Amino acid sequence: MTYTDGLETARLTTRFVVPEDAALWTEFFTDPVNCTFILNPSMLSNEERAKEWIGYVMKRYSENRLGMQALIHKETDEFIGMCGLMIQEVSGTSETEVGYHLLRRHWGKGYASEAAQRFRDYGFENNMADSIVSIIHPLNFPSKNVAMRNGMTLREKGGNWRDQEVDVFRINRTEWENRRA
Repeated sequence: MTYTDGLETARLTTRFVVPEDAALWTEFFTDPVNCTFILNPSMLSNEERAKEWIGYVMKRYSENRLGMQALIHKETDEFIGMCGLMIQEVSGTSETEVGYHLLRRHWGKGYASEAAQRFRDYGFENNMADSIVSIIHPLNFPSKNVAMRNGMTLREKGGNWRDQEVDVFRINRTEWENRRA
């Protein structure tokens, strides 16, 4: 499966993450609001957590399990957060997920929806899946709103992801095609 970066939206461009992004991603872990719904709290320092996260994303690339990409603002070249497609196991089934995490200072500007819609389109345009999901903590209402703006609907309440209860939002190819028509 070919997975490319350099995707563009009106305001953003994407690129594969690199080890140096850990310094930028440390900000994510220093903000407790950002981490409210991050599973498996760690005893690592914020810097170590960011480095571990970036390493895990890069490992996904090498294992052909896709992975999040850095979101870069076109005008300012600023690192906004991450979004991308990932192969995930949820409720015993392999799924293609569009996931998104933004630095909190960039919340409320529509970047998550913009990026998630671009990756959704990329996944369907490149025949990467017949449906795309977002796996969301049951209390993470802002992420649920992004999923709904992405054309997804709640399809599984109380699903299981990494031994955690989650809600699974989904859009299938037919629903996506109907939205584009």
